[in-house]
Amino acid sequence: MGKPPNLYAFQGIDDLAPSLRTYVLEAQNAAISRHGVFRVAVSGGSLPKVLGQALLKESNGEAKVQFDKWEIFYADERLVPLDHEDSNHRLVKAELLDKIPAELGQPKVFPIDVKYLDDAQELADQYEQTLVSVFAARDSVRLPMFDLLLLGCGPDGHTCSLFPGSPLLRETDAWILKIEDSPKPPPKRITLSLPVVTHGIKIAFVATGGGKKDIMKEIFDKDDGRELPCGLVNAQAQERVSWFVDYPAIEGVSFPARRGSL
Repeated sequence: MGKPPNLYAFQGIDDLAPSLRTYVLEAQNAAISRHGVFRVAVSGGSLPKVLGQALLKESNGEAKVQFDKWEIFYADERLVPLDHEDSNHRLVKAELLDKIPAELGQPKVFPIDVKYLDDAQELADQYEQTLVSVFAARDSVRLPMFDLLLLGCGPDGHTCSLFPGSPLLRETDAWILKIEDSPKPPPKRITLSLPVVTHGIKIAFVATGGGKKDIMKEIFDKDDGRELPCGLVNAQAQERVSWFVDYPAIEGVSFPARRGSL
């Protein structure tokens, strides 16, 4: 039996962002020491804005973000053009990539190949091939191992584009899955599979606002919540998971939270 996930709670985003920065930089430095690059999977929603706030503020005497050593992948993506308002890539580009100062370098980014927007399975296969080309040959590793996954939590407990009750949660072999009937628009998407998510060295969720308190209570305090996608990540990755939340998001949650900085 491993240790439970880490739940870090803060007064608000301004307090949360510096601790998220510290956490990301620790993961970055460990990864660069280990294999010279930092491989990150990023989701959309409100996460990119918080990530931009965390990473783009320099502090004196603090470790630097080495963006030129980053390789950024998408934990999920919608089958829309890269400049479409529903695109996670567009969001990450606007909130983070376009704001990186030149002296910090630029990450290598792996967006979806838009020529396959009309064929969700082909797009999923192509993105999986991208992972294979970067991480290792498909027959030499069972799963890719991200250094860090940065994820959000939907009000229904979904993460990436893995939704409650979806048969995709039972997938054990594929790295990338297609969705053609997402309960949240747009309907067509691709997503990392649950085994890939839970195989990461570090996994961080960012969840803020009072609108999250009911689902957070379910995920952390109720047996049923362990079957939700976020609950499954908690259960399978255990202490490799860290949650960064504000106080309104955990109002009424019994699970012990560490309040303040890391």
